[in-house]
Amino acid sequence: MATLLTARLAEGVTVDEGLPVAERVSRASAAKVWLASMALPAATRVPFARLIEATTGATSPVGAAVRAVITATEGYLDGAAVQELDRLARRLGA
Repeated sequence: MATLLTARLAEGVTVDEGLPVAERVSRASAAKVWLASMALPAATRVPFARLIEATTGATSPVGAAVRAVITATEGYLDGAAVQELDRLARRLGA
């Protein structure tokens, strides 16, 4: 669920979606609260949190943060999910 949530937040930064910064900040704030309540493997918590935070700013750090999530979660995700995240990271310039 955390991967889906953070990918949706990252999608809001893409040129196609392009949510206003105020909306992205509001969504990120709510996501941080949700993430804090989840039981996640320790190695994934920091990349998810960094991706959430990155969605409040420019596009390029978001792409790099998606790449970090891929690295942290690829052992938990199937190939199709990793490919989807990879496409998202590329759209975000990473």
